[in-house]
Amino acid sequence: MVKKRSNLYRKEKIFGFLFILPPVIGFLLFTLYPALYSIYGSFTDWNGLGQMNFIGLDNYKTLFTDNFFYTSMYNTFFLMIGIPIGLLLSLLLALGLNRKIPGTTTFRVIYYVPVISSLAAISILWQWAYNGDYGLVNQFLGLFGIKGPNWLANTATVKPAIILMTIWKGLGFSMLLYLAALQSVSRTYYEAAELDGASGFSMFRHITWPMVKPVTFFLVVTNIIGGSQIFTEINIMTPTGGPEYSSATVVFYIWQKAFENLQMGYASAMAVILGLFIFIVTLIQFKMNERSSFDMD
Repeated sequence: MVKKRSNLYRKEKIFGFLFILPPVIGFLLFTLYPALYSIYGSFTDWNGLGQMNFIGLDNYKTLFTDNFFYTSMYNTFFLMIGIPIGLLLSLLLALGLNRKIPGTTTFRVIYYVPVISSLAAISILWQWAYNGDYGLVNQFLGLFGIKGPNWLANTATVKPAIILMTIWKGLGFSMLLYLAALQSVSRTYYEAAELDGASGFSMFRHITWPMVKPVTFFLVVTNIIGGSQIFTEINIMTPTGGPEYSSATVVFYIWQKAFENLQMGYASAMAVILGLFIFIVTLIQFKMNERSSFDMD
């Protein structure tokens, strides 16, 4: 009996390893190996085609005196202003769609359509909408007698325009997660609060917000990681990095150095710095979440 159980356990263990083998191999080949190769490449003057010549810390020394790198980092941080705005709007939408009113299912679908749409197609659509001559945005402003600017060709408007587009693109995904979290909150909490005479704002503050906090944490972390790597929107809507390089992000600058200037080693150094930034910010977020976590019985 023991032997049969042992054989069954051994077979289950083998099949278990076989099931996890493909993602493990995928991680080793397409994540870990490229990351280690990029770290090594950051210490070379490799052009992506020829021999990799070791040059030590020269790429990093150049990097920290590169004004374009600092500009692209600033632009990346600035574009992240859309993260809290998008989370607030998606939470408000989720609160509205969580009510039993006609048409909520239709609105859920409408808000989620941009999430499953092609990012390249959406970027082209918004590029047309922001056109200074015939764009939809300026046509709408023209109804009120307002002459809109050429949004993507103006240093003062290009970043807000891209922020608006990214908020619109990600609104449906965040809204759906918030909606799922709201629907998982037991009604008994609200009924008990109503019996105690709690106001609507008080119930939101002490019941709704704490219960959706894990979703907020997840969205903040993933949005920061995604916002740090924004590229497609920039490359399509402002293919030169915008006026005076005012919309170029870190990943856009990495791409330019790597594939336009063939400075693969220098681009790898920037990628390493970006990876460290994402790791540190994510670690801080996890530590902050641990301090503020609680259990609600």
